[in-house]
Amino acid sequence: MKTKKQNKSSAFEKFATSVSKAAGSTPAFIGAFIIVVAWAVSGPIFDYSETWQLVINTGTTIITFLMVFLIQKAQNKDSLAIQLKLNELVASNEYSSNSLVDIESMTEEEMMIVQKYYQRLSSLAKKDESIRNSHSVAEAHEQHERKDKNRTKSRTRNITKK
Repeated sequence: MKTKKQNKSSAFEKFATSVSKAAGSTPAFIGAFIIVVAWAVSGPIFDYSETWQLVINTGTTIITFLMVFLIQKAQNKDSLAIQLKLNELVASNEYSSNSLVDIESMTEEEMMIVQKYYQRLSSLAKKDESIRNSHSVAEAHEQHERKDKNRTKSRTRNITKK
């Protein structure tokens, strides 16, 4: 059963999501454009007074200030949903590294280390001529070492046969 606080939060989340979607729509842009054109056209009527300028400045400042928070709220929710979906994919795949499940809580330096591992994985996959040959950095490295050993053995056999 939901409490009043949960209902308010849910209502605000719905409001934030709706407003951010509406603000990014074509009709919203057209509406804003019409307001700016109407303001500009009304300039001569108001002799381009300070009050005339203050109207557009105040209006846009207030709208921008409020929209920053609404859009950020909607973005936070979307980002969390994406992270949870990715965590589910990582956790459900037996070949994926579970260390990535909570990567968003790592520091930037830790993420750079992980990035270097994946760059290494990429270079190993390029050497193998297929990015589908491995599923993790450790596995890629092991496969690469095995292949190198097999190539060395094969070359040794070929040399001794001659």
